[in-house]
Amino acid sequence: MLFALNFSFSQDKDQELLKVDGESIMTSEFLRVYNKNLDLVKDESQKDIDGYLKLFTEYQLKLKEAKRLKLHEDAKYQREFLRYKKQLTKNYLSENKVTDVLVKEAYDRSKQDINASHILVRLADTEKDTIKAYNEVLALRKRALKEGFDKVKADMHNGETIFLEDLGYFSAFKMVYDFENAAYNTPKGEISMPFRTPFGYHVVWVKDKRASRGTVTAAHIMVALNQKDSLLDPEQRINDIYKKLNQGESFDALAKQFSDDKSSSNRGGKLSPFKSGQLSSEEFENEAFSLKADGDVSKPFKTAYGWHIVKRINLKPLQSFDDLKPSLENKVKRDTRSKLINNAMVNELKKRYNITYNSEAKTYFEGIISNEFFGRSWRLPDDFQKDKTIFSVNQRAFTYNEFGRHLMSAQRIYAGKTVSPSILIEKEFDSFFEKSILQFREDNLELENEDFANILKEYRDGLLLFDLMEKEIWNKASKDSVGLEAFYNKNKVNYQWKDRVDIVMASSADETNAKKILKMMNKGKSEEEINEALNTDGKQNVIFTKGTYNINDDKLPTNFETEKGVSKIYQHNEAFHVIDVKAILPAGTKTLEEAKGNVINDYQAEIEANWIDDLHKRYKVEVNKKALKAVKAKIKK
Repeated sequence: MLFALNFSFSQDKDQELLKVDGESIMTSEFLRVYNKNLDLVKDESQKDIDGYLKLFTEYQLKLKEAKRLKLHEDAKYQREFLRYKKQLTKNYLSENKVTDVLVKEAYDRSKQDINASHILVRLADTEKDTIKAYNEVLALRKRALKEGFDKVKADMHNGETIFLEDLGYFSAFKMVYDFENAAYNTPKGEISMPFRTPFGYHVVWVKDKRASRGTVTAAHIMVALNQKDSLLDPEQRINDIYKKLNQGESFDALAKQFSDDKSSSNRGGKLSPFKSGQLSSEEFENEAFSLKADGDVSKPFKTAYGWHIVKRINLKPLQSFDDLKPSLENKVKRDTRSKLINNAMVNELKKRYNITYNSEAKTYFEGIISNEFFGRSWRLPDDFQKDKTIFSVNQRAFTYNEFGRHLMSAQRIYAGKTVSPSILIEKEFDSFFEKSILQFREDNLELENEDFANILKEYRDGLLLFDLMEKEIWNKASKDSVGLEAFYNKNKVNYQWKDRVDIVMASSADETNAKKILKMMNKGKSEEEINEALNTDGKQNVIFTKGTYNINDDKLPTNFETEKGVSKIYQHNEAFHVIDVKAILPAGTKTLEEAKGNVINDYQAEIEANWIDDLHKRYKVEVNKKALKAVKAKIKK
């Protein structure tokens, strides 16, 4: 349907749908935005053309106001927009055939993890030192083959110019591309021949290759290291929970009762699926992947976040190529592989654009290069022919002056080296040409690519509206303390606490123990006394939980009766609970401080509604009824 809409309007003459303060917005622009956002809209009223036109009109009014206030001229706005434009541009400056090959290669490599060590000899600046570094790493390779990597490491690693390091397991994208190539092309158990990366010369010793560990779905129970209850020992707590698991209690129920990970506890501790390297804790990943079968549970272990018990739910192999392709494409374009894509793109642009070269240019520049260039003291001559064209792309002329400035900057790369003028100019001309033609493509991308132009416009306008809303609505609402208090006083009825209770809850998997707990709590026995009476080194029969909860909190029984004092025994989350209600905090009006976040949000909505009314008064809005009718008729088809 969307294709039909776009196609039919492209066949018809585009009409003016809307005029805001004299500026026309065409039917095609409205439909493009409407069609794009249709699936994102949850409010059915916004799918209605009239309802969406109202939102679209308000959007245009806000853009008018932002430009009236000259927010688009703000330096911060300009920096943020240009940063995004540069980022977005990268996605459009690539050669698809080469990209596809690199993406497939990356996927194939993702199927395998490599455990490796390497030897690196850092490079100095001269060609002589390059040969020296190569020979040095070659000699270290021979020693490693003869004496063993660890012995050579102990003798030679200095952490400055020579590195012998264990890298652990890695896969695609974890290393620079040249290093990755060498590692994947070296058989298991062998050491590669020397190869070069931006860091220097390496050899890589491939110790192991294993199939990817895939994606694991797991659940966990976590006891955080930082506890509100200063008397609670996290390690003791996790061991108490582990005892209950070994006693046959449900992992799901214990996670709901005791896990401090609020994002997963109400799901029985279940986490989103993850693969190697995806979590911020290697210890947690290794424990999860080490479990042999679905349903297996680890012993308690510690990470930087707390103490955990992890349960494997299922393990799936690497996703299909089609599923991973979009994310792999993004990684390829950000990786050192992008150099190969750039080379292919330059060759494609050479065919697309009309390019002319000045055949005398290279000879001219060879003639003005002197030895001072390699001492970083070279300058363009006084009679430099700066306005001459070195090459042109379409109608854009690139001058001697631009290439001259490029050479001035390049001096630092050649400091202390000796290279013939012809080789130097050939190399730097290629570098300058690639940079120039890609920049030309980037500068003209908005004119050449409609999809890019539309996305860029949406971000440009969206960023502008964010700054406008921050200035006119959000900051005003949060900083206007007098207005905020007046709004709160007028709308207090909207900000209410639900009934809450301050409790100490004793939980046990065994009803007999729960009855013992009930008797002891009714006799005024303390938490410590009950723990001592019922828990042993080999068995955890009771765990206490304390805090203030809404009466409909998942931790509390659904039939919980809010009466002060010790409760009856409740069965909930596959366990038995006795609850000592220390205080009942009845429903009531929240103070301004307690409700501040919600009050600010509601106050913002009121300010915005009044502001939109003012914009309608400031800017004249005209709707072409005939064009609107045509839009509605075509959508109904």
